[in-house]
Amino acid sequence: MSDSPQPDEDLADVLTREMWARIMSQAPTKVRPRKAATLILLDRSGPQVRLLMGKRHANHAFMPGVFVFPGGGVEPGDRQMSIAGALDPVTEAKLMACLDKAGSPAGARALALAAIRETFEETGLALGANDYGAPEGAPEGAWTDFAALGVFPMLEDLHFIGRAITPPRMKKRFDAFFFAADASAIAAKVEGVVGETSELVELVWVTIEEAQKLGMPLITNIILRELDSRLRAGMSRFLPVPTYRAGRKGWLRLEV
Repeated sequence: MSDSPQPDEDLADVLTREMWARIMSQAPTKVRPRKAATLILLDRSGPQVRLLMGKRHANHAFMPGVFVFPGGGVEPGDRQMSIAGALDPVTEAKLMACLDKAGSPAGARALALAAIRETFEETGLALGANDYGAPEGAPEGAWTDFAALGVFPMLEDLHFIGRAITPPRMKKRFDAFFFAADASAIAAKVEGVVGETSELVELVWVTIEEAQKLGMPLITNIILRELDSRLRAGMSRFLPVPTYRAGRKGWLRLEV
């Protein structure tokens, strides 16, 4: 965690200043980044946009006690779950451009579904449509519980807002894709998912200004700044999407 970046600061330079020396002091590893997805829910019903953040349990070995957006690694079932609405073509194209040579619509879809599933697992909130009946043949695990609510996940309203790749030398590495969706897409809720023994011990709906006062990882704050810029620019899907990754001498910010 670190002080919030200033409004006029280059965000890649902030990451380099705050993290580069610590990263380079660690021994190289052979850990490959795991594909992951995160979802930022936006409540735009009031005068200011509010977003959902969760506080991680203090006993977690990875990022304990900090506020984050719900998210986690892509799982095999994310390629198999039925949907009621496909990704927007512009969003899909940008996701595929970020994937390797094996990138495909199926890979882009799996990332989006992972964001919805992880949000459901960590918050109990199911995003999608509940007027088509229950999805049949849902993959075992969280998707089975999701389908039991009578909700089909819908991808068409998801916005791809950023990507961050954990640099080499770190013991845990993620190739994380950040999505945003309107809270009006919440179709069902399971109670009791968040609590003192859960992965997230608390959920808060906060403005961007309020969020910046919470204890959060620096990269989360960086993505928050990217989201703020996109909101101010109208959230067009044609806006460039940034990727943050390590270069030879510091962090890079690339756009697609």
